[in-house]
Amino acid sequence: MLLAIDTSTRYAGVALADAGRVLSARSWYSAVNHTAELMPAVARTLEGAGLTVKELDGIAVALGPGGFSALRVGMSVAKGLALASGQPLVGVGTLDLEAHCYLESGLPVCALLDAGRSEVASASFGTGPAAGQRTRDDLIGPPEELLAELAETPETREPTLFCGEGTPPHAELIRERLGRRAVVAGHTPAARLYALAELGRRRLETGATDDLATLQPYYLRMPTIGGPKRRDRVVQQS
Repeated sequence: MLLAIDTSTRYAGVALADAGRVLSARSWYSAVNHTAELMPAVARTLEGAGLTVKELDGIAVALGPGGFSALRVGMSVAKGLALASGQPLVGVGTLDLEAHCYLESGLPVCALLDAGRSEVASASFGTGPAAGQRTRDDLIGPPEELLAELAETPETREPTLFCGEGTPPHAELIRERLGRRAVVAGHTPAARLYALAELGRRRLETGATDDLATLQPYYLRMPTIGGPKRRDRVVQQS
């Protein structure tokens, strides 16, 4: 049994999967924060299946990019459960999760997440033998700058599929800037959770687990109170 935990955005989720099949999933919009909601959701999910933490085979957690506080909650709970159960932990990037179900579409894929401050986080994936592989470094910036760059790249001479939670708010802009070269997919929060269960299972089956001591989320920004801010990966001191 694999337990999947996602607190990358306001849409959080917990799923329980076995042998590639999701047995139960809870997805909700957190209007305040995930701190008070995540553990009760985990407890209800396990109780509903008649399982204890020690009966899990592994835990998968979404790494972001995402908000500082939200990702800390998910990571802390995932690490605590892995430590308590003695089972392996794997982390998967949230942009990879958003892109997962579209990677075999035959189109280049651009996954978007809202980064706040009128910016988006984005990742681009190739087609054919390069399906699922990054075609450029992940970026955080205004969507106008992203679309201007994509409009000049060879990949966007053919249609590009845009997906992810950050896509619907910018769908009109995407179509305006790229016209017929843009295929805009809808977004369902639960799909990201199902992708986490699947990609987590693959990682566990290949033994590609993560170290509890070193695994960290990808924060969009440091918290507003405290030292200097950075937009790249932040390494916490343990």
